Amino acid sequence: MSKSWVYEVDVLFGDCDPAGIVFFPNFSKWMDASSLHFFMQCGVPPWRELVKTRGIIGTPLLEIHTKFIRPATYGERLQIETSVVEWGDKVFTHQHSVRRDGTLLCEGRETRAFCIKHPDDPDRIKAIPVPPDIKAMCS
Repeated sequence: MSKSWVYEVDVLFGDCDPAGIVFFPNFSKWMDASSLHFFMQCGVPPWRELVKTRGIIGTPLLEIHTKFIRPATYGERLQIETSVVEWGDKVFTHQHSVRRDGTLLCEGRETRAFCIKHPDDPDRIKAIPVPPDIKAMCS
């Protein structure tokens, strides 16, 4: 079972479309920020530190599925609850639930991988096995 952390976002006027509702890509931006927040709250050092000590550049997004249930608008505070719902050999799945005062607005699932720069071509990246110590910190 994974730990679960909540990341909060204040919706600003600029986050919304002309109809006054949150422009859908902003949910992805906030889920991405919540993903990083999740790891840091679990005690994983920031990626800029891990790249120096272990070569891990981060957890790039491989796949995303988002379901929009209710709209949000500026002036609201949203809570993004994030956990890992599945650990694979080289990938993991983050589950995000976006709520406003307990009301579910959006759900997202992301498949991500821990990556390093490819040893043969620094312009490419390469997935590595999920580090056991990081998995343990997050479980």
